Amino acid sequence: MFYPFGFWGFDPTIIILIPTILLTLYAQGKVKSSFSKYLRVNTRKGYTGAQVARILLDDHQLKDVPIEVSQGQLSDHYDPTQRVLRLSGEVYQGNSIAAVSVAAHEVGHAIQHDEGYVPLNLRNLVFPIARFGSSAAWFFIIIGLILPAFAGLMDVGILLFAAAVLFQIITLPVEFNASNRALHLLDTNGFITTEETIGAKKVLNAAALTYVAAMAAGIAQLLRLLLIRNRR
Repeated sequence: MFYPFGFWGFDPTIIILIPTILLTLYAQGKVKSSFSKYLRVNTRKGYTGAQVARILLDDHQLKDVPIEVSQGQLSDHYDPTQRVLRLSGEVYQGNSIAAVSVAAHEVGHAIQHDEGYVPLNLRNLVFPIARFGSSAAWFFIIIGLILPAFAGLMDVGILLFAAAVLFQIITLPVEFNASNRALHLLDTNGFITTEETIGAKKVLNAAALTYVAAMAAGIAQLLRLLLIRNRR
């Protein structure tokens, strides 16, 4: 007899997720600790995140890209649909190593968009499907598991979930490239010293680790779903 979620409610395939759960927890703790640490370390030059972002945008002929304040911590992002760069209050107003690093990273995304960076364009193309897939996949998967007459829906759910995983995979080169651009821009424009570059790298590497963890978790979950499907 097949038990959709394992015998007596325990699904042995859940073991596949344990390493990625631990990695995700570590990545989340790492980014919070690194950001908090270097948020308290001001740069010698004293530029705020907003000033760094504005100078870099203007230098790359992106004067028409406005900078807005977003709500919440670590809510910084570049919106390619509206061509707006949004920085959290502590990054916008702060002159810390963390603030200028995050601001430069988001400018990196704006430059990618302006240059037509292929992985970013591909990510933007996949995003609508991935967003729908991440929210709808489990509906199809659960219905397919519970109701044998609709078993085919599980395959639909897995395909939708795979689209979300593909989005996470494509995100990695986009984020790493933006971080590399950020470090280069901060250094060549003299916003940080050689010593401060070490802190900037730690902040950006910690942030990148969260994307690595998300990708690993997605791949592990996809593998788990395939195992459940085959066992069924």
